[in-house]
Amino acid sequence: MDDIGRKALLFDFYGPLLTEKQREVYDCAVGDDMSLGEIAESMGVSRQAVFDLLSRTEALLHRMEENIGYIQRDIQVRNTCRNIQQLALEMEQ
Repeated sequence: MDDIGRKALLFDFYGPLLTEKQREVYDCAVGDDMSLGEIAESMGVSRQAVFDLLSRTEALLHRMEENIGYIQRDIQVRNTCRNIQQLALEMEQ
């Protein structure tokens, strides 16, 4: 999975656990592909403040996945379902 896809999954699974400001900055950076300068201008803060918040938010999302593991479990369940579906199709033949 590419980096953008991984970031999007992290946000989908754990975004509701973030503060409003963390969600806003992360969604602008990842979802809307805005630069740090663009985000800073739209929020009325410094580029450094956006960089710091984004860095902390990314680290937090990665720690959440390491500790909770929803994404990994979701991938495992999807793979298992695909395998079951394939076996069922093979049995029909």
